[in-house]
Order: sequence, then structure tokens, then C-alpha cells
Amino acid sequence: MTVELLILLVVIVTALAFDFTNGFHDTANAMATSIATGALRPRVAVTLSAVLNLVGAFLSVAVAATVAEGIVRLGEVSGHDLLLIVYAGLVGGILWNLLTWLFGLPSSSSHALFGGLIGATLAALGWSGVVWISAEGGVINKIVIPALLAPVVAGLVSAIGTWSVYRITRGSDPGKVTIGFRWGQVGSASLVSLAHGTNDAQKTMGVIFLALIAYGELSPDSAMPLWVMAACAFAIAAGTYLGGWRIIRTLGKKLVDIDSPQGLAAESASAAIILTSAHFGLPLSTTQTVTGAILGTGLGKGAEVRWGVMGRMVVAWLLTLPAAGIVGAICWTLAYYIGGLAGVLVVFTLLIALATVIYRRSLRDKVSSGNVNAPPGTGLGPGDTSPAQQPRVAGSTSEEA
Repeated sequence: MTVELLILLVVIVTALAFDFTNGFHDTANAMATSIATGALRPRVAVTLSAVLNLVGAFLSVAVAATVAEGIVRLGEVSGHDLLLIVYAGLVGGILWNLLTWLFGLPSSSSHALFGGLIGATLAALGWSGVVWISAEGGVINKIVIPALLAPVVAGLVSAIGTWSVYRITRGSDPGKVTIGFRWGQVGSASLVSLAHGTNDAQKTMGVIFLALIAYGELSPDSAMPLWVMAACAFAIAAGTYLGGWRIIRTLGKKLVDIDSPQGLAAESASAAIILTSAHFGLPLSTTQTVTGAILGTGLGKGAEVRWGVMGRMVVAWLLTLPAAGIVGAICWTLAYYIGGLAGVLVVFTLLIALATVIYRRSLRDKVSSGNVNAPPGTGLGPGDTSPAQQPRVAGSTSEEA
């Protein structure tokens, strides 16, 4: 087995690890509102979401093509150098995902990956190595502009939908309305999960495809290998099943108090926008889309929006690309100047060490399926009391993510 093949295998394993973190980081996008309103039990919700993420990953490869060919100028780099860029970018994305998960912030896994790749590319090739604008789109047209528009459009659509729903049902029996919309949420949340699979799983497919091009196994015009699609689909599904309870709690309880009609409106708006973006090959941030939709439901109902929480989310969004980019650039520099397999393994060891530190820190304030719906201020969730003062909740010792 050659050194290049070993490096390729490390890159693929790291890519699947990123896909796994993407799964539990973004479970909240599909299921936070359904769990918050009681439409689905927490474990049922994440199981359903995992299955539909798995199915959605096989429906299209348009987004994967954008990731594989729309960030790094492939004419300027190849072979080992391209593998290092991909690897360093993945490490940057993983570490940002884990850090924001620790703080329960629904930041974009997609932008973490793109930021890592852009930072590593800038370190390796300079400004000209990144495809900023091209006939096919580039970073500005296919990543930055959709990132700015998606939460605004989702917020407007869900606000109008929420206002319309309450207007139409204002004379109906509240109990029947709640039951009906809870059933509707099962369908709309499922659609968001399917859409998430068609968008987010493909980003990792694109990265592995890029690594295979670098190794010489594929050309830019090759078809996406079935084993790549399957591996990414199962990795994101496994991560989704883990739960991501910290971020589910933030979206479901801390931003806006959500009722079933609001949940249906938010999920329907999100699914429509995410599926449309996947059709056009836009690697949209599902996190920003769903958060914008949830915010819109609060505005549409006239409910209280906790703007402090929203402000922290926006700060995380703004920091995602540059922060992941800085980590990606540092990791590329370490791997490149140490050189060869040793450089890759040093960065891999650093990744494992930092991930372990973040995980151990998360054990101080657990969130699980047992306390994910605890309202802020009850002492049942992180930040409400000190860890020593928090009461034990059934199930909280076995389900952490």
C-alpha cells in the first residue's frame, strides 16, 4: 500500500466523520419543531429523520458536482497537494461543527465545510486558487448569495403561512386544530429530512469525489461512484440518529415558543426552499433556512421572539466561514510543512485530541431526549443552573449528543 493511498484513506475517513457530525448537528433542522410541539416523540423523530436522510442522499448529485468543481481551481492543483487541501478543509469543518454543537448554536455545517476548503486553498494557492465567480457560479454566486437570501425568503414565506393558518382556523376548535396540525407536521418534517439528505449528504460526496480526482482514480467528468453515495448516505443517517439534542433544544424552545400550526408552516417553507436549491445545485445552508423559517413563524403569529438568542446565532453564522477557514489554513500549513504521511497523521491526532476535549466539556451539561423540551429557566437544561444543581432527568445519562 502506497503512502498516497494511505493518505487518501485518511481523507475519506475524515470526510465521513464530517458527514457524521453534519448529521447530528443538523437533525434540529428537520425535527426541532415537531419535537417541541409534541407531534413526534424525540426518539421517533430522529429515527424517522435518519431514514429519510438516507433515502434523500440518493435522489440527486447536483449539489455534489457544485462542491467538487466549484470551489478549488482544479487546473492549478492536483495529486498530493489537492488531497492536503481537501483534508485540511474537512478538519476545519469538523472542529467548527463540534464547537457550535457544544454551545447549542445552529450554525451551518455547509459553510463550515466550505470555509475550511476555502481557507486551505488560500493557504496553498493564494487568492487565485479559489473559484470566486465563474460561468457555472463560483463561491459568491452559489454559496454567499444563497446564504444571504435563504433565511430571509424562508422567514417571509413562513410568516405569511403562519398568519394565514391562524386566520383560517381562528373559529375552529383549538383541540382539533392542534391534533390536525400535529399530523401535518409529521409529513412536513419528513419532507425537510428528505430535502436535507438531497442537499447536505451530497456535500461530502463532492469532497470525496474531489479526493478521488486528486488521487487519479476519477476525472472531473466521471460519474459519482455508487459506493461514495452509499457511504455518505449511511454516515449522515447515523449522525442524524444520534440526535443533536443541544441544537434541537435551541431551535425548538429557546428562539420562539412554537405551536403546531407554526411548526407546519416553518417546515413546509424550509422543505420547499431546500428542495428547490438542490434541484439547481445550490449547496444551501439548511440550518439558516430552517432558522429563518422558525423566526418567521414567531413574527407571523405575533409571538415573542428571543432576539438575544437570534443574535448569538447570527454571530455564529458570520464567524463560520472565516473561523473554519482559519482552522483549514492552519491544518494545511502543518500538514504541508511536516510533509507526507507524517503531516497528515499529526493533523489527524490534533483533530482527535480537540474533539475529545470538546466532548468531555459537553458532559458537564448534558442534553438528551429526556430533557430536550425543558423550557428555558426550569433548571432542566444547560445554562439554567450550575451542573451540580441540575436535577437528574430520566434518560439523561445515556443520550448526550
